[in-house]
Amino acid sequence: MLTVDCKDVLPIQSELVVYVADQVAAIPTLKNHQFTLSTLDDEVIDNDTVISAIKEYLDSIGEGNNFAVISNLDMINIKSIYGKTIEKESTIQQTEMFSCSHCGFVTRYQVELNIHMRIHYL
Repeated sequence: MLTVDCKDVLPIQSELVVYVADQVAAIPTLKNHQFTLSTLDDEVIDNDTVISAIKEYLDSIGEGNNFAVISNLDMINIKSIYGKTIEKESTIQQTEMFSCSHCGFVTRYQVELNIHMRIHYL
């Protein structure tokens, strides 16, 4: 499992997680200021591939020169180089999203996630 810290790029976290997970064929799990990537068969996810995907996405939105992508074992941090943060209006606040750690199911309701999680233990 690989964790990506998105504190400095929080407004684009949801778009970034979709892009990166698609590029590396991994299952994403959203958290407050970060997301995790895992595989069904517990294969090791290549850090370099994830870093390249993050840099590609940042370049595509014109922010590639303003952020550094730093890897430390199973943690990747996206840090602002000049102290600049990305300003973007988010249609759904990230604190309202819950994700299943088993399959990536995403919902806005904690109760719905709890009910969904029960199917994995039947």
